[in-house]
Order: sequence, then C-alpha cells, then structure tokens
Amino acid sequence: MRLPRLFRHLPLSLALLAPVAALAEPSAIYLVRHGEKASEHGDPDLTAQGRARAEHVGILLQRAGVQHIFSTPTQRTRQTAAPLAQRTGLEVQLYDPRNPKALVEKVRTLSGAVLVVGHSNTLPELVRLFGGEQNLVIADDEFDRLYQLTGAPGAVRTVVLTTLPVTSVK
Repeated sequence: MRLPRLFRHLPLSLALLAPVAALAEPSAIYLVRHGEKASEHGDPDLTAQGRARAEHVGILLQRAGVQHIFSTPTQRTRQTAAPLAQRTGLEVQLYDPRNPKALVEKVRTLSGAVLVVGHSNTLPELVRLFGGEQNLVIADDEFDRLYQLTGAPGAVRTVVLTTLPVTSVK
C-alpha cells in the first residue's frame, strides 16, 4: 500500500525536528546574587565594589553562550546584569521574584545558556526548582558565588563555578 504523499516524508521530517526539540532546554543556567548594595533600605544601587563584581560576571560569562538574561526589577539586580547585557547586546528580562515557578517554566522552554540574577533569599529556591542543590544557603553577606546548573531535569548538577574575587575598589 502506498502512503499518501503528505506522509511519505514524515519519518525524515521527524528525524530532522528531533534535534530542534532537544534544543528547547537551556544548555546551562547561571545564577548569581546581585553585587554589594549601597544601603539596606529602599532600592539601593550597587556600591563601587558591587559594580566591579558585576563587571567580573560580565567578563566571565561573555563567552559562555548566554542567550537570555533575567533579573528581578530591583536596581541592584539590574545593575548586576547590565555589564553582560551590554557585552552581548541582550535585553535584560525582568521576572517576579515572588513567583519563581513562572521563571523556571519560562527558562525551561529556552535554548542556549541563561543568566538569572537574584537575591540571597530567592536564589536557593530557584536552584532547587531547576533541579539543583536542595539545601543551598546564601548568607546575607555573601556576594561572591556564581552557580552553574547543567544536565537534564532530574539529573541537574550544581557547580559553584567560581567565587568572584573583587580587588579593592578606589
């Protein structure tokens, strides 16, 4: 029996589309807390040291293939994301830190590497929801870690890529 013309190329079409479907998942997810902030009140900017740390993140991730950058709407997180956005020409997309599941669902539909900038009280939950380390704690005075999540859901590895050294800023 001869298949209708429409179906003759179906196996080939499916074989060609399979790699595209596999790409609909980020290759790596990088998570970083914003740099040092100028104040504990309101919506402060980064300090000079925080800006230097943000530049360091931009330099480190410039060649990592980051194709999407997410930040909470605060000044300090957007300022932390800005150097990489400027280096890559990407737009910083804002997300609601009170709804981490929505961000995780969105990121899981993307391809390429992703940077998420958050806060000491939001990143541990995001790492967990992405399938990484379950008991991550970020102290209020820790600004120096860049996390990388790689692997398929259920087999995600959490790696602290580096502690982000910042020399004294004048």
